[in-house]
Amino acid sequence: MEKLAKPSADLVTQARSRIEEIETQDLIQKLDDPDLVVVDIRDIRERQRSGFIPGSFHAPRGMLEFWVDPASPYYKPIFGEDRTFVFHCASGWRSALSVATLQDMGFKAAHLREGFSTWEAQGGPVEKSESGK
Repeated sequence: MEKLAKPSADLVTQARSRIEEIETQDLIQKLDDPDLVVVDIRDIRERQRSGFIPGSFHAPRGMLEFWVDPASPYYKPIFGEDRTFVFHCASGWRSALSVATLQDMGFKAAHLREGFSTWEAQGGPVEKSESGK
């Protein structure tokens, strides 16, 4: 296979240069803020296997753009609330790309820079559930 014109690592670097990033310890301190919505974009199987940030809202990466768009038949009203949205994935790569896309759509959001794996390693609370919800 030929080398890609723009590798995924370059896309992530470009996204991170123009979006708001939140460090793990900062998000841990803000977790009880009622105006904060933590959005987990990992696959449901990742949530089932690894657990999730308590109170987080699950929005699968493949549906994200449709769930935040009020003109979409898949729109989720939670995204119409005047709150602070912080998106995360396992390592921060998917969430960086997601937040860059949402920003292009006019949606204000940030992402957890290091992802869920660092969240867990730094002592962030983790909830476990068979359903992953």
